[in-house]
Amino acid sequence: MSEANLSETDLRAANLLGANLEKANLEGADLRGAILSSANLIEAKLAKADLSGATMHSTTMRKADLRGSNLSWADLYQAYMEEAKLNGANLSNANLNEAKLCGATLPDGKVRDCQ
Repeated sequence: MSEANLSETDLRAANLLGANLEKANLEGADLRGAILSSANLIEAKLAKADLSGATMHSTTMRKADLRGSNLSWADLYQAYMEEAKLNGANLSNANLNEAKLCGATLPDGKVRDCQ
């Protein structure tokens, strides 16, 4: 499903374990409670997507656009989010343990220092 157009799609509680969604358009998609562990979301467009409660263990989101997305209560354990755009994203109660955020733009607009 690389480069798929899934914008505004209802994917609530979908099992996308290990899915290849590189460069996919998921803008505004409803992914509440979805399982995205080990998925490839490199350079995916997830702006304004609802990922609340999603399970995203070891998900690769390098350079993904997550601006304005809802990641509240998402489990991002060991997620790879290098250089991701998280401006305005809701990360309340998200599990970011061991998440890699090197070079990511955080919700407050600051870039995460890698040093």
